[in-house]
Amino acid sequence: MTLLSPWFGLALFAAALLSARYLLHRSLAPEASTDGPTPAELGLRAHEVQIPGAAGQHLFAWHLPAPASAPHPTPAVVLLHGWSGNASTLLPAAQALHAAGFAVLLPESRNHGRSSRASHSSLPRFAEDLEAALDWLALQPDVDPQRLAALGHSVGAAAVLLVASRRPGLAAAVSVSAFAHPEWVMRRWLAQRHVPYWPLGWLINRYVERVIGARFDHIAPLATLGQTRCPVLLLHGAQDDTVPLADAQQLIQHKGRARATLLALDGTHEGFADPAQAGRSVLDFLRQALRAAPG
Repeated sequence: MTLLSPWFGLALFAAALLSARYLLHRSLAPEASTDGPTPAELGLRAHEVQIPGAAGQHLFAWHLPAPASAPHPTPAVVLLHGWSGNASTLLPAAQALHAAGFAVLLPESRNHGRSSRASHSSLPRFAEDLEAALDWLALQPDVDPQRLAALGHSVGAAAVLLVASRRPGLAAAVSVSAFAHPEWVMRRWLAQRHVPYWPLGWLINRYVERVIGARFDHIAPLATLGQTRCPVLLLHGAQDDTVPLADAQQLIQHKGRARATLLALDGTHEGFADPAQAGRSVLDFLRQALRAAPG
């Protein structure tokens, strides 16, 4: 019995690792949902468009051209949802931006909403999809390509910061409820499932890095914020218990030379107590940032 004990323990560990791998793969390809309001239900006229994505895949999006009364060419914003979200998630924000004279594009990342399915979703893939959406929007005849901005929520916010760190033409970035580091997110996810971080959780995180093709340290907002080339607004809910406000505070403390500002408002991960106040803050920031953009 004593001789078998190490092998029994190893078998248990291997079984736990395989179970965690199965659970992980399921979580990396979220079930697509189209729940939520449509532009028509909010009194908006939008076009359904298909944006070419990576590897021949397509991204569904709602395109709201700027109002005819707005001075053309107009500034434009891409709004990117978070994990398990869709184009409806940020539609109220799109409504406010459109009323202020912006052209707006609401894409759905791969594995979300009506976009193509893929083997997995990840922060790098959200960023690739955001780049495709920005490229498409910049080509629209009524849009000023020098005044393009991006706003994202949660992992969409982390994608905005990643893109802002490597896209010279982006004029402004708004991050809503971004996490500071994927490793911290995974540690919280593992703790919720009572998976010990060492050694099982650590191995899982290294496996995730292999699947997504990127090191967490290289794509973490803690690393990318300092490399951004445009003004950045970090907007975070003070009562967010999914991504604690401490993550945003860590980001601003390590922003380096980034032109970043943190605004904490009453609210959770999914919304602010006073949406109108949050909307005004975003509009004020974008107007100032895009006024200073070349063009």
